[in-house]
Amino acid sequence: MPVHLTPPQLTALTVLAVASVAWLMFMTRMLRRSRSGDGVHPAPLAPPVLPGLPCQQQSGPRLEAVELTPAEKDAFAGLVRQLGGGR
Repeated sequence: MPVHLTPPQLTALTVLAVASVAWLMFMTRMLRRSRSGDGVHPAPLAPPVLPGLPCQQQSGPRLEAVELTPAEKDAFAGLVRQLGGGR
């Protein structure tokens, strides 16, 4: 027993060392198990259905398109040049 350690300090050091070794063994087992695939469960194929929410009939609103006049196209091109630094 080292001279400069009191018995409570030596006991705490021993407990800490044993806990560290136990944690290392536990983590090694968990990592090996996750690599082999035994502990990994596959994800469900379909998400669970929530009975309180109605089913959606559409994915979203239709896309809209607006034709620009030549003056609007020129103004937009000028704005792009201005914001792009003349590139």
